[in-house]
Amino acid sequence: MEQRKPTWRGGEDRQLWLSLLLEAMEDAARPELRAKPCPPAILAGLRAQLAQPVSHYPFAASAFSQRH
Repeated sequence: MEQRKPTWRGGEDRQLWLSLLLEAMEDAARPELRAKPCPPAILAGLRAQLAQPVSHYPFAASAFSQRH
């Protein structure tokens, strides 16, 4: 698998993060990757992560820092 640099950048970390996410989603959508089975350990880890409660303050921000 070749390494590609993100093509959509605006110089900010959140845009770089989004670019990397989109690239990963595009890679995962490729038919040759979708045909491969996912290892059970990865599925178990994903299920454990998704079972955690949702944070009310995404990105570790507090309610105070969002107001001020």
